[in-house]
Amino acid sequence: MKLLLIADIHANYEALQTVLKVPHDRVICLGDIVDYGPDPDKCIDLLQKEGIPTIRGNHDNAVAFKMDCQCGYKYKHLSIATREYTWGVLDDSRMEYLQKLPLVLKEEIDGKRLFLTHASPRSMFEYIKPETPDEKILEMLAEPMEPMDAEFLVVGHSHIPLNRKLGDLTIINPGSVGQPRDGDTRAGCAVFDTETGKVKLLRLEYDIEAVCAKIEKRMPNADELTAILRRGS
Repeated sequence: MKLLLIADIHANYEALQTVLKVPHDRVICLGDIVDYGPDPDKCIDLLQKEGIPTIRGNHDNAVAFKMDCQCGYKYKHLSIATREYTWGVLDDSRMEYLQKLPLVLKEEIDGKRLFLTHASPRSMFEYIKPETPDEKILEMLAEPMEPMDAEFLVVGHSHIPLNRKLGDLTIINPGSVGQPRDGDTRAGCAVFDTETGKVKLLRLEYDIEAVCAKIEKRMPNADELTAILRRGS
């Protein structure tokens, strides 16, 4: 089975449409559908229409429950500013959808055991990045939100693609669909081959300028938001 992994859409509908065109058998979304982008409603509707299992990210949580997103200081003011916009766009049914999203998904496919969550096994706020020390990750693994018996840990949150071995565990981050932060402006996703256990990290061109035009027309802090998309960081 070809399992398409997506994360950190951040209301970027054009990028979401693009990654969903990647050939696949199933899709799982690792959360953060909303904030920063112009189309949180369209992104939620598309995920629901396609029946895509989705995890609640810290931004989904902040929008749904009007809580602090506990995101990085560099972009926190933008998440706060765009949250007001997001609340104005989402109706009650879409807010309820965000509220009901799970924190963890567990899958066993073709004998491969996967533990999928937004950020780290113990928190929706912690980052696992390429430079995160093994010891720090082991601390996270020792205190999971739910019992964890998996060969593959699949996370998002950092907006940086990752395919890393830690002992018998493989850690996968597909990167960000709608808000890349690694200097590459293209939409990120990954395809996990459940038969072989191999991961293919993908980057795809999409119509950034169409998204930027909507941000400029509708949203606060438009100059900063569009600059992030155009530099990929």
